[in-house]
Amino acid sequence: MIFAVDSQRLLALHYVYPLPLQKLQQLLSPEDVLSHFENIHYTEIAKVLQISARKAFQISQNFRQIMTIPFEEAYARANIFPIPFYHPYYPAQLFEISSPPTVLYVKGRYTLLTNNKQIAIIGSRKATAYSLRAIDFIIPPLVQHDYTIVSGLAKGADTMAHKATIKMGGQTIAVLGHGFNYLYPKENQALAKQMTEHQLLVTEYPPYMKPEKWHFPMRNRIISGLAQALVVTEAALKSGTMITTELALEQGKDVFVVPGPIDAEQSKGTNQLLLEGAFPVINGHQIIEQLDLFSNKN
Repeated sequence: MIFAVDSQRLLALHYVYPLPLQKLQQLLSPEDVLSHFENIHYTEIAKVLQISARKAFQISQNFRQIMTIPFEEAYARANIFPIPFYHPYYPAQLFEISSPPTVLYVKGRYTLLTNNKQIAIIGSRKATAYSLRAIDFIIPPLVQHDYTIVSGLAKGADTMAHKATIKMGGQTIAVLGHGFNYLYPKENQALAKQMTEHQLLVTEYPPYMKPEKWHFPMRNRIISGLAQALVVTEAALKSGTMITTELALEQGKDVFVVPGPIDAEQSKGTNQLLLEGAFPVINGHQIIEQLDLFSNKN
């Protein structure tokens, strides 16, 4: 359900308390608490949001202190474009995921979010040259058919996917697990800068939020949520890649997997996915054909 929301108030609240959309809706319905949030006693905030009184007090105090800051202007000066859940550029497919983000903060070509043809390509942070060879077979046909490649700017397969897409003249989106005051991993500073200028960086975290271990599984639901399908190049049995794959399957997305050598540690997860019914893939044409087949059936 979409509510009429004051952007200034929403951005101020999201800055002090980056709550997911379900939590925000508790402040908007049945009563619009956000419209007079600074005047609400903190115990009422605690009750509505189902949080501790101590946390509610802190949120209330911080909100009062910063609510007059012109957030959209401040973000614009930092080349950050906030996209709240009711904005025309907010991807509709994210409403279908568990715990949709209330606000996306983006840098770069935010119109890339409007491309309905998006494929996520992920894999191990310890990806080998095998992932690179697989990506060279997978990405060119996808780029030629105007698919935007989504990944997470992590080391390994993510970096390979972003770079290969850029090299092919394609479009790519990186979803981050932190705010824009930071960049993780540091090795990708140059790639991130290039993507800010010609591609797109996306995060649900306000700029001051540091990379934290628990942010990345949350980040992964957005990667899979944006995409029509997920492609996995390499993955160990216990890995963040496997978590993202589980999220994609929960979201009803098709999962394509590159078969790997049976004795390779980084292929044990992907080969397990194949045993469980994922689609084996050796090039991008197969993905396009399969997605077209699904589309025609629907």
